[in-house]
Amino acid sequence: MPIPLQYAKIRRMLSSTVTEKLSQTFELGPIRPPSEAYSLLIRATRNCPWNRCQFCPIYKGSKFELRSVEEIIKDIEAAKAISEGLKEIAWKTGHGNKVIEVAAMLSNQPQYGQCVHNVARWLATGGKSAFLQDSNTLIMRTPELTQVITFLRKTFPSLNRVTTYGRSHTAARKSLVELQEIKDAGLDRIHIGLETGYDPLLVYIEKGCTAKNHIEGGTKVKEAGISLCEYVMPGLGGKKMSQEHARETARVLNEIDPDYIRLRSLHITPAMPLWTRLQDGDFELQTEDEVAKEIGVFIENLQVTSHLKSDHTLNLLMEVKGKMPEDKEKCLDIINKYLSLPDEERLNFNFGSRAGLYNRLTDLSDSYKHDKIEQAIKHLRAQGSNVEETILRLKDNFI
Repeated sequence: MPIPLQYAKIRRMLSSTVTEKLSQTFELGPIRPPSEAYSLLIRATRNCPWNRCQFCPIYKGSKFELRSVEEIIKDIEAAKAISEGLKEIAWKTGHGNKVIEVAAMLSNQPQYGQCVHNVARWLATGGKSAFLQDSNTLIMRTPELTQVITFLRKTFPSLNRVTTYGRSHTAARKSLVELQEIKDAGLDRIHIGLETGYDPLLVYIEKGCTAKNHIEGGTKVKEAGISLCEYVMPGLGGKKMSQEHARETARVLNEIDPDYIRLRSLHITPAMPLWTRLQDGDFELQTEDEVAKEIGVFIENLQVTSHLKSDHTLNLLMEVKGKMPEDKEKCLDIINKYLSLPDEERLNFNFGSRAGLYNRLTDLSDSYKHDKIEQAIKHLRAQGSNVEETILRLKDNFI
């Protein structure tokens, strides 16, 4: 049945109360971690209080703002109203708890926007997690942050995980008592962009913290009983600082021993301040092979009990993941297997991965996909195009 007819059926069944619930809106920030793709998003702060990192294009030109508790509570109440409206429609139309199907019916109706779809995706996946946006919610005053988390938990008792972004520098400045209060209010995990543990590189990328800050902030979060996820950026050191970046980042993480370490490989676009340094020749990008070798050095130096994750499409070898130290050799074997491939096979895998045809090294054995990529490479070369440049442009779509 065409969507317009389905919607017409829904519309006849809608009460004014349900219509009013679905018309509610709440603020949504621009990003969230991939692991929070199906979380309920609640914007607690706007933009980034630091906003100087050379590799980040997200908040440039935007002013940081602390939202009031009253504003945030109204947004939580709006999300609650939308969830109630979606559930009522789902049951009345015979979809049970399949609210995502209801959202699809409403998708081409201008009065329903991102808020309805965020709540629908969240409900469709169980309604168990929430993420507080934007880049550093931890900077809120502790009494206000705990008030928000407490209200969120009370409003949505089905939640079993509430998470947020934070900066190492901010976590280091919070007292252990404050972090424990935030934990007790119901915050389960903090995502921190460590990026690197090498002090000269932290200065170069204008991260606004030191390796010591990273260690102090991270260990304090762990001591408070909050799950900690640290993000590392392979390739960030360029050709000049690659080895130091890998080894010092591992050293810092060994001190922290976070619950999760997530790899986010560097890719530079014109929207990033680092682009200017790249064009000026001050920063030199590594090849995919060099980044793979760097990740190998990083993993070799890790002495943690963390879960290593590679869950972003900018990572070439997304199968490099596992529990440390048990899966350390498995991860290194994958890297070595890739590096031992002939040049043309590595290029084929690079192109195929960035084109979305390959997910794992074993996909190279798929003769149909392999031949398709090989023909595409031959076509580009016949046209006089640079294959490596084409791969870089494909990666632009992943930012």
